[in-house]
Amino acid sequence: MAKKLTPRKKDYSKWYNELVVAADLAENSQVRGCMTIKPHGYAIWEKMQRQLDDMFKATGHRNAYFPLFVPKSMFETEEKNAEGFAKECAVVTHYRLKKDPENASKLIVDPEAKLEEELIVRPTSEAIIWNTYKGWIQSYRDLPIKINQWANVVRWEMRTRLFLRTAEFLWQEGHTAHATREEAVEEAQQMNKIYADFAEHFMGIPVIQGVKTESERFAGAEETYCIEALMQDGKALQAGTSHFLGQNFAKAFEVKYTSSEGKQDYVWATSWGVSTRLMGALIMTHSDDNGLVLPPNLAPVQVVIVPIYKTQEQHEKVAAVALDLVEQLRKLNISVEFDNRDTQTPGWKFAQHEMQGVPVRIAIGPKDLEKGTVEVARRDTLAKTFMAQEEVVEKVPILMSEIQKNLFERARQFRDEHITEVNSFEEFKQVLKEKGGFISAHWDGTPQTEEKIKQLTKATIRCIPLEGEKEEGKCVFTGAPSAQRVLFAKAY
Repeated sequence: MAKKLTPRKKDYSKWYNELVVAADLAENSQVRGCMTIKPHGYAIWEKMQRQLDDMFKATGHRNAYFPLFVPKSMFETEEKNAEGFAKECAVVTHYRLKKDPENASKLIVDPEAKLEEELIVRPTSEAIIWNTYKGWIQSYRDLPIKINQWANVVRWEMRTRLFLRTAEFLWQEGHTAHATREEAVEEAQQMNKIYADFAEHFMGIPVIQGVKTESERFAGAEETYCIEALMQDGKALQAGTSHFLGQNFAKAFEVKYTSSEGKQDYVWATSWGVSTRLMGALIMTHSDDNGLVLPPNLAPVQVVIVPIYKTQEQHEKVAAVALDLVEQLRKLNISVEFDNRDTQTPGWKFAQHEMQGVPVRIAIGPKDLEKGTVEVARRDTLAKTFMAQEEVVEKVPILMSEIQKNLFERARQFRDEHITEVNSFEEFKQVLKEKGGFISAHWDGTPQTEEKIKQLTKATIRCIPLEGEKEEGKCVFTGAPSAQRVLFAKAY
């Protein structure tokens, strides 16, 4: 199996990069800043995608697909959105290559094949979707429209890291249109709650729901709701966002509807999304120096059975018991793999499955057959125990629930221990340097103070929490009045 990982406490960034590769999740591609997601990594993403898709459809959303390319003039229509993404845009200018007249073995861009209008490779799809909605919406009878898209987008990032920040990434983006402001706000809030529910109950990641400050909002939004998570190195990670777009895009693209009273008005909009960045959150929240740790609800393989034998006769007897367990566990909708490869030793297999985060490993050997037991190892605690063969099928589902709960509680305890209230800027800087995590502090509400704190400490306001009592106080930096505490942190 792969070499040992650099310990997290020694170099967290190096540990993360090594783990992604060693666990066979992804690797850097030949295209700068882009990644190849390998089968094990993609299987986890598929489980995330499947669960989220079910949650979206349960709340009345349907899937559609929109073009990858956006005409530049269309992209520019909503100015704030265009300006916000301008520096990250990949632009298509030509549509054909031709042989180089000076070197027939090479191809060059055909200067005569220049596009009449340049195309933007979508960094987000608001422009193309709202231009499309213009033809779909005429009256109140056409509303609401609740569409989700599973797609890839391109944002030409300069500093990239597998899953966390890549030039191309996979995501979903919801885009809805409503007749009233209240309905659109309710939609944006509902989707943020769905993200929080998914993060906590499936990913095992505790999150804080909040709203972004004006400077941190999505470009073109009136309000951005978010879920913020805390990684093991004390840095925050924005795990999902949901935006109330007001009528900004409707006005930019002239999307109006006729009400039941016969009056015309612009529709109200939302957009919301999560991406393969969730893979990075999953890795950094639960994993350890032995490799990936996966919550059972998202593990592609929840149980792996490894046979131990020396002779063909022993192998046949062990395999018979193992295959019977596989059949019974699969009837309970537990994903099981019988690792019957004869090209690797049991010890090698143990190390691989541990590195790849399989929640439960069962080992069966000749001595186990004699005793009527199996060895059961938990990935979350690395604890091993012996279990009677006739009890395995009954106990494994219970064990899955215990592991799922343990991972969430362990992450929540770490998160809660790393939320620190401070009342002075000196205390702010000390906590940031020595402890990290979320810093709960008063802020005077001005973008100037927010930017100054960011310049001095590299900490940003992650969110203004939606829950918790509002407490008046004085800004930690300026001493000006403050209506409530906000959460600062260094972030990915």
